[in-house]
Amino acid sequence: MVGYYFIKYSKGLELENKQKTYWPHMIVGFLLIGLTLGFWTIKSASSMPVEKENAYMMSYQDADKNMNEIVAQQQTFDTKYKIELLNAKTIHIEDNNNSRKYHNDPIELSANNTFVYEIKGKNGAIVEDLNVTFLLTRPHTDIEDQKVVKIAKNTLNKWQTPSIKIANKGRYTLVLRVATPDGSVGFLETPAYFK
Repeated sequence: MVGYYFIKYSKGLELENKQKTYWPHMIVGFLLIGLTLGFWTIKSASSMPVEKENAYMMSYQDADKNMNEIVAQQQTFDTKYKIELLNAKTIHIEDNNNSRKYHNDPIELSANNTFVYEIKGKNGAIVEDLNVTFLLTRPHTDIEDQKVVKIAKNTLNKWQTPSIKIANKGRYTLVLRVATPDGSVGFLETPAYFK
């Protein structure tokens, strides 16, 4: 009788040992899937180009580091001076009722462009000895930037850029930087679009 129970017990152990367990295979499978997805993520991220942008005509890091000084200079500039873009044709855009942000109508660009700015004091007086710089850029990239280091004043006391050619259609930003003799710096950013 003892032999009978021993044989029956040993057969039960053999049956338990012959049953397949899949959890080690699942662990290896999950590790392979994780490694594959990690490799794919790294490969996809490294193939995307990193774009620079010109915030306030300087690198993003410099603008971020000096933001308090830039804002203070802009506020000082705005209390004394006024910048205006003259004779620019705008494209009318319908207001977005779902947004609280106010959008200026963008300037319509063509293949050849010349921009004329008027810079006056708040009292209407013409300001002399300004350092005026112009930049035509695209939002969020600096690949197609066209920078005019110093704009010359024309005979009518207006600041006029030389002819600027644009090849690619899309959104642009006109940036004007004005440095005054008293140390304040003002910026005027105007959205633009080339159809």
